[in-house]
Amino acid sequence: MYKNSKQTDGRLSKLFSSTRVNAIAVAVGIVGGFGAVLFRWLIHIISNLSFWQKFSIHFISPLGDNLGLLVIIPPAIGGLIVGIITYYFAPETKGHGVPEVMEAMFKKQGVIRPRVVIAKIIASGVCLGSGGSAGREGPIVQIGSAFGSSVSQILNLSVNERKILVGCGATAGIAATFNAPIAGVIFSVELILLELKTESFVPLVVSSVFATVISRLFLGSNPAFIVPPYHFQSLYELFFYLALGIFAGFIGITESKLLYKVEDVFDYMKIHPIAKPVIGGAMLGVIGLGFPQVFGVGYESISSLLNFNYGNPSIYLAFILFLLLIAKMLALSITLGSGGSGGVFAPSLFIGAVGGTLFGIIVNMLFPSISAPYPAYSLVGMAAVFAAASRAILTSIIMVFEMTRDYKIIIPLIFACVVADVVSSIFYKDTIYTEKLSRRGIKIPKGLEANMMRYKHIEEIMVKNVLTVKERETVKSVKNKILKTGHHGFPIIDNYGNLIGIITGEDIINYDNDELNICRVDKVCERRLIVTYPDETFDKAWEKMSSHGISHLPVVDRNNPNKLLGMITKTDIILHKP
Repeated sequence: MYKNSKQTDGRLSKLFSSTRVNAIAVAVGIVGGFGAVLFRWLIHIISNLSFWQKFSIHFISPLGDNLGLLVIIPPAIGGLIVGIITYYFAPETKGHGVPEVMEAMFKKQGVIRPRVVIAKIIASGVCLGSGGSAGREGPIVQIGSAFGSSVSQILNLSVNERKILVGCGATAGIAATFNAPIAGVIFSVELILLELKTESFVPLVVSSVFATVISRLFLGSNPAFIVPPYHFQSLYELFFYLALGIFAGFIGITESKLLYKVEDVFDYMKIHPIAKPVIGGAMLGVIGLGFPQVFGVGYESISSLLNFNYGNPSIYLAFILFLLLIAKMLALSITLGSGGSGGVFAPSLFIGAVGGTLFGIIVNMLFPSISAPYPAYSLVGMAAVFAAASRAILTSIIMVFEMTRDYKIIIPLIFACVVADVVSSIFYKDTIYTEKLSRRGIKIPKGLEANMMRYKHIEEIMVKNVLTVKERETVKSVKNKILKTGHHGFPIIDNYGNLIGIITGEDIINYDNDELNICRVDKVCERRLIVTYPDETFDKAWEKMSSHGISHLPVVDRNNPNKLLGMITKTDIILHKP
């Protein structure tokens, strides 16, 4: 009877927790959707003002500005504003955002400061609007994740629930920003949560659905890119896409390494940190004098690459695209390496589209009768370069598919992404997201196969409402509690609530009934305690239990080892082990 009651209570508790998380996921999705809409409008307004266009929430491209040499000024002023925000208000808003979310997930139990929401919106909005060569995905992931984390902190949720809501925030941001609900979910699974379980997957989907609905209400449901029709016609084309995948793999590696090399250069500069993004903005403006396509997010230029009729291929055209490829990689590296704020996804698409088009021109020059049209290589190159840079291969494939709604390109798209990912994994141990953390000595698991016992914390699963035994109770009473509850061990506390020991069934098994009635637990308990802490990981606690031949660990406060916070058993870890 007791066991059935306990199981029923466990189911009700799990149902309540799941319902609560999913309800909050709805709110996170709605806020994430509105956040993405407002963030995009903010970028457009600042962009139009920066490049002397009319005041409007609708995008007017900086490609058509009339500033001439003065085009150097807006990125420099933007860099000054971003530098002030990141230096005085929230340093974690500097850079592309996703590494900071990953660090919060695996080192800080999902805790992100609430101020990051406002700081990141302003810093990234100013950076991208003033011409910064970066993307929207990194900022919106950090903004959404910070909101999810803040809500969980306000409601005092568990660590596991907090991490799920951080993932929901990231999902909402991606889904709403790119009108890509499936890719938003996959992004969080591949890069943020690194797990695929019902308890986390369902809230991600819920958040994605509501964020996408809000986004489509205000921004429409059209795909981000309109692409010309394409048909996979010949098996010979697979050889070209194999070569494109290899080419994209090395482009992705170059993009990543160049970004951090430029960041090193700015780090070595002996000047005030606020001055660095100003210098970076001015350098970006110089690049923009020759190639204005590098300014901003760059979706307009990507659309041109996917739809422009280049006519007959030529060496001259290939050379111009090669210069544009180098210019965009430098622009991205200078923007973020100097301390700007923005993402790397959109620039990776731009770089991939340029690289793919360049590859397509060369192939059409060499094999005009069997090669695909240029836009096919541009589209595949977009996904392949991001796959190489991020190693988020599923996100790369699904994101580009959702942004174009073109299923006919899916076979070469998958093939090239896989090849690019393999090339990158062979020649580059990190990714464009994890290298930033590796430089800080933080190792992030690579892929869903990672040993999550090294990253999940005891606080996530410990039993907080612990049944305890008073030090003056008899051993008989302990035996009765074991028979009644099915528990095999209890912590012992004194009259002041301090932890003084632990008693298990093994400690009393050899006592007869007479002894059980007269012996006190404080005379037979184990006082040399092996304990664990809320912030300790599963593998550390498991190692303690295995090396000492025990199955229970009291969870205590690091600063006050006598303060009992909970209990953990081997069974708890096994049941919650990913």
